[in-house]
Amino acid sequence: MTIASFTDEYTSLVPPSRIFKASIVDSHNLIPNLMPQAIKSIEFVQGNGGAGSIKQINFPEGGNFKSIKYRIDELNEEKFVYMYTLIEGDALVEKLEKITYEVKFEQSPDGGSISKVTSTYYTEGDFKLKEEEIKAGKEKVLGMYKAVEAYLIQNPDAVLRNVIWTLFCCVFKFVICVVWK
Repeated sequence: MTIASFTDEYTSLVPPSRIFKASIVDSHNLIPNLMPQAIKSIEFVQGNGGAGSIKQINFPEGGNFKSIKYRIDELNEEKFVYMYTLIEGDALVEKLEKITYEVKFEQSPDGGSISKVTSTYYTEGDFKLKEEEIKAGKEKVLGMYKAVEAYLIQNPDAVLRNVIWTLFCCVFKFVICVVWK
C-alpha cells in the first residue's frame, strides 16, 4: 500500500460559518440544486449527518461515475472542521482502498474565510497515483466550492432562510406526530 497526501488552500469572501453551513452541513440540499449537471442527488444512507453517518452522492447518467459513498468521521460546527472517508464507489476503482479528507475553515483578515483541504489516498498494492487524475479531482471540488461561494454572495440571507425552513419543518413534523396522533 502507498499513502499519498496533498494539502490545498482556498480563499473566499464568505465568512467560515456561512460557507461551512452551506457547503458541508446543508450540502445534500444545496449542491444538487446549484450543480444539477454534475450532482444528481446527495442522500443519507445511514445516520442523520453527524459522525458515523454515511452519505451517497449520485451522479447524472452519462457521466464517468454512477455514485460514491462516504462516511462522516467528524463534523465540528463550532470549529468548522469536517473529516470524511470515501469508502465506496466508482471513483475508488480497484486501485484505491480509500481516500480521507480533512476540511478546515478559518476566518481570514478581510472577514472572509480560508479553507484548508488535506486529502490522503490509500492505494492498493504498488499502484501509483497519476498527477493529472488528482488535479482533475481537485478542479471539480474547487468548481463546487466556487459555485457555493457565488450563490452565498448573491444570496446574503440564504443560510438564514435554510435555518428558518428547517425549523418550520421540525415544528410541522412535531405537530403531525404529536397533535394528530
